[in-house]
Amino acid sequence: MGKTYEGGVPLAEVVRSGFLEGKHHGSVVVLDAEGAVVASAGDVTSPVFPRSANKPMQAVGMLRAGLRLTDPADLALVAASHFGEDFHVARVRAMLRGGGLDESALHCPPELPLGASAQAETYRAGGGPSRILMNCSGKHAGMLLTCQAADWPVAGYWQPEHPLQQGLRATVEELVGEPAAAVGVDGCGAPVLALSLTGLAGAFLRLVHGTSGSAERAVVDAMRAHPEIVAGTGADDTRLMAGVPGLLAKVGAEGVIAVAVPEVGAVAIKVDDGAARARTPVLVSALRRLGVTAGVLDELAEVPLTGGGARVGAVRSVW
Repeated sequence: MGKTYEGGVPLAEVVRSGFLEGKHHGSVVVLDAEGAVVASAGDVTSPVFPRSANKPMQAVGMLRAGLRLTDPADLALVAASHFGEDFHVARVRAMLRGGGLDESALHCPPELPLGASAQAETYRAGGGPSRILMNCSGKHAGMLLTCQAADWPVAGYWQPEHPLQQGLRATVEELVGEPAAAVGVDGCGAPVLALSLTGLAGAFLRLVHGTSGSAERAVVDAMRAHPEIVAGTGADDTRLMAGVPGLLAKVGAEGVIAVAVPEVGAVAIKVDDGAARARTPVLVSALRRLGVTAGVLDELAEVPLTGGGARVGAVRSVW
């Protein structure tokens, strides 16, 4: 694996009023059901930060360390980048209460909800940024409860040297099949591991092929059963999991998305400029290469561009 991400190639174009307004560059890898690369573009072997696309693997690590949740929806929230809707926040509060904790135990920074409607509702209610509204609060609640279950100190649970984070790193590296090339600080303050896109896609394929009763299968089943908890109303990964049977999807910041379908294959994408609007049209193109068909793919194949309140163009895949 190379030491530095070299960047990608044109993956999507921005067309407004019939005029090519711009292009998004990036990298994409497509694996078949056996994990072999069947298509790729750009640099898919050098490390990138998958950001929140690492969360399903971290959730597996928490289960292996002793985390026990009676409601699979809570496990979906541990793997989520939630929109901060009322049902997300209420569930995080309940998880914390179950461990005798409150919002002050969370290390993630105070933020507004990720979802636009939830953000507007927060303002209407006279609220503002808070730790529990931050999209990673479910993951952090899971980390705290894991520390309690494993009898590890809660203090500093987010530090890379903490036994929790050491265990999560080992799990991620096992699933990806390669050592982390770097450890950074994610937006939520917890460690983020640098991995190749090929490794990331392979990890998602291993997740969806997890055997019954395994931690991998528990995380995947929870996410697929509760796609609205994994993200939120109208989110691409929520819509994909709701619309394609068996599909597992998780987005990450800076233009990352990883997807796998059991017995079909997996995809991982990094958009170089971090634009979220480019990743889903490219993903649709990749899934179609694997023979996946569904109405939701037709709906997500282009991202509309508006002008004067009317559609005047789109962001669409050129790969």
